[in-house]
Amino acid sequence: MLSGIFNIISIKRPFYQILKSEVHILTELKTLSNGIRVVLEDIPYVRSISFGIWVKNGSADESDDKAGISHFIEHMLFKGTSKRNGKDIAEEMDEIGGQINAYTTKEYTVFHTRTLDKHFDKALDVMSDMFLNSRFDEKDMKKELGIILEEIKMYDDEPEEHVTDMLQDSIWKNSPLGHPILGYAETIKNFDSAAIKQYFIENYRTDNTVISVAGNFKNDEMLKKIQAAFGNWKSVKKIEKTSAAVDYTKSSTSEKKDTEQLHINIAFPCEKRDGKMKYPIVAFNALFGGGMSSLLFQKVREENGLTYSIFSYNSAFENAGVFTIYLSLNPSQLQKVFELIFAECEQLKKTGVSEELLKKTKTQIISSFIIGNESSLSRMTSNGGSVLLRGYTESPDEIIKKAEAITVSDIQDVINFIFDYEKISIAACGNTNGLDIKNLADSAISKAMNK
Repeated sequence: MLSGIFNIISIKRPFYQILKSEVHILTELKTLSNGIRVVLEDIPYVRSISFGIWVKNGSADESDDKAGISHFIEHMLFKGTSKRNGKDIAEEMDEIGGQINAYTTKEYTVFHTRTLDKHFDKALDVMSDMFLNSRFDEKDMKKELGIILEEIKMYDDEPEEHVTDMLQDSIWKNSPLGHPILGYAETIKNFDSAAIKQYFIENYRTDNTVISVAGNFKNDEMLKKIQAAFGNWKSVKKIEKTSAAVDYTKSSTSEKKDTEQLHINIAFPCEKRDGKMKYPIVAFNALFGGGMSSLLFQKVREENGLTYSIFSYNSAFENAGVFTIYLSLNPSQLQKVFELIFAECEQLKKTGVSEELLKKTKTQIISSFIIGNESSLSRMTSNGGSVLLRGYTESPDEIIKKAEAITVSDIQDVINFIFDYEKISIAACGNTNGLDIKNLADSAISKAMNK
């Protein structure tokens, strides 16, 4: 028994490489007779199958008067078809212990299930029926309108969520990219069944849809099942859309709410989704503010105890990107926190990061990536998003190789690119009483630069 344990410990190759080479995971990209792209990944060591329908349509594709319609459609697909009502859909998935869900983003919408492999046929039948035969009934729409209005109110009541919408609305105010995904109460109240149906017909098409499946199956058998379920779907002719540039507008915005805390987003324009600094930005975010060991968290929260929450994140889209620092704190601490944040930014600009810190960070992000890709759901998600947005998949090995190649010089380029104070934007929500937030930030930046 002990010898078996020691044999495992003494293995020289990383576990992921053993898994990949000895189990023979097979990923293939195919096309149905009607043009739908299908990405299949056979993972024989799992007992589940994750299935997703990915549509290249989200809130950034909506005109001002249609803001929120994609998210509304996402809800309506669960309300019933010609042969199932909403309760039937829920019960049939519950009976097989399956998971079914959907979400809308700024650039795409996803409908997905996860079931045991032996129950997949039922899940496919339910999903294809929902997607191809939803009735978009007017009575159901009126009920769902109330639910979505409450969802909008819920996000408005959560300052940490609302401040992000405020930021994006202000920095991308001339683009649909700035619309909140849920839309606005005044726009969604104007939707009716005819408008929903027409938008679905025009924007949910075979040419902008990808089906992604990952789990325990044989690729050729799975492809036949998907062809049978979706092969007869005929959509309208492709509507050509120009890929317009998204202008970043420097902004400072605030909204008072009856809360004890203040919620702040500090933002800088960043690279779009597939820019040349894509991987170095991921690494920099991880070491700067991506977790509990990050520079920001340790300096502001752990060493000085000035915030409950502080972190950074990067949002990258087809034609725009933004790097954001989020913090929630007692308003009386804001000046000191600003000074610590911008002092850290200036220190990084002057001295960069060490080889040792970068090495630890690369180990962290690679480990997180590998662990995060160990389920059928995560593989379905990775493959579906990659094919929909880029037209191809990258193997985990390729991604790991790019992460391992990041250098200290790459990180320095990212630091110098992001921290341009001439382009800084700030959004604040919550207890703003008596605060001139922009002037506090300007003062802290000046102090950090002149140190």
